[in-house]
Parts: sequence; structure tokens; C-alpha cells
Amino acid sequence: MKAMKLRELSESELSGKEKELMEQLFRLRFQKALGQLDNALKIRDTRRDIARVKTVLRQMKATAPARS
Repeated sequence: MKAMKLRELSESELSGKEKELMEQLFRLRFQKALGQLDNALKIRDTRRDIARVKTVLRQMKATAPARS
């Protein structure tokens, strides 16, 4: 997932995407523990996608106008 596509999403959509990716990471780790995971690189890719989503969310909040 590219950061450019993430920047097009709203904050609520990004939060939902983050939650979805966290659940996916949990499932992948569970599969790894059971020995059912075919491609261990999926865990790395999912962790990186979570980091991208969190980065874009943080950037959005930092550039949002301050509320008085």
C-alpha cells in the first residue's frame, strides 16, 4: 500500500484501516505460531503498512488547524 493512496483517505477511514491491519497482523502471527503461515514476509509487509497508516494519521493531525 502506497502512502499517496493513504493520504487520499479521511481520518476515520485511516483509523478503520489501521484496525483492520492490526487484526490481520494478529491472524498472521497466530498462523505462524501454528506453523500454517506460507509466506513469513506477509508479517513484515503488514507491519510496514500499519506504520504508514500511523504516519499519515499523525501528519494529518499535525497539519490540522489548532482548535481554540
